[in-house]
Amino acid sequence: MELGDFERDNSCSRLLASPVPEECKREDCCLGIDEAGRGPVLGPMVYGICYCPVSRKKELEELKVADSKTLNESERERLFGKLNATTDFIGWALHILSPNVISTSMQQRAKYNLNALSHDTAIGLIQHALDTGVQLKEVFVDTVGPAEKYQEKLKHRFPELDVTVRPKADSLFPVVSAASICAKVARDRVVKGWKFLEDLGDIDMDYGSGYPNDPKTKDWLAKYLDPVFGYPQFVRFSWSTAQTILDRSAAPVVWPDEEEDGVPSKSQAVLSSYFTTQKEAVKPKRHRFFQERLLEPLSEL
Repeated sequence: MELGDFERDNSCSRLLASPVPEECKREDCCLGIDEAGRGPVLGPMVYGICYCPVSRKKELEELKVADSKTLNESERERLFGKLNATTDFIGWALHILSPNVISTSMQQRAKYNLNALSHDTAIGLIQHALDTGVQLKEVFVDTVGPAEKYQEKLKHRFPELDVTVRPKADSLFPVVSAASICAKVARDRVVKGWKFLEDLGDIDMDYGSGYPNDPKTKDWLAKYLDPVFGYPQFVRFSWSTAQTILDRSAAPVVWPDEEEDGVPSKSQAVLSSYFTTQKEAVKPKRHRFFQERLLEPLSEL
């Protein structure tokens, strides 16, 4: 698992993949999807897929893969080593979603929530497997949101595949357990070796579990808040935990000329009235949809 490209620039997301076994290009294959790091306020979220021929499911199961959450770090590393070494019939791919990408995606003007981001990442990994020649037949997915709706969405996108979406799929289907292990090992390695792009000196990496309700994590967030520049990109600043601390402790920002929903402030309105013709003054207010997208009628360009 070569993480060098991501470590050199962890402000962007990265796709990593094993070579595709020749057997997976010839035989019908099953594929599992799972993620690691959905909930933490710190670090990336990693989506993983693992796949093998349908005819060799039993051999995958015999590797004793299990839901990564039930395993300790050394057990996960050992099992990933086995999966990665079984190059004749097992392949994997990972999409590492930078915390910076997660936060900016969720806070962009057009709403893009974590569920939508997760769905799109899973779809991208399925497409990646197809594009690299894997003969996919069956796909098993640990659900994000209502399982029925997610399954319907995937079936609509990939009508040729037999798609199964289930809660706790990582404990039901060995191929999803394998994907869970791949994703969790990658996240653990990335977090442990995180390279801060910001100049923070000798930073303390004892931040607890990274989950919002962990006192250690909260203390770390309070300690490394810069009142002007906020947080390093290791932090998902779109999480309410980070936002609460920012609102309470960061320097307030005031925009004197800020427009609220496209309506100028009072001082702007008074000043602009000196430069507005009577005809312009009575022009009906344009809908917010057009204002936010800076769209103008063709006749006024």
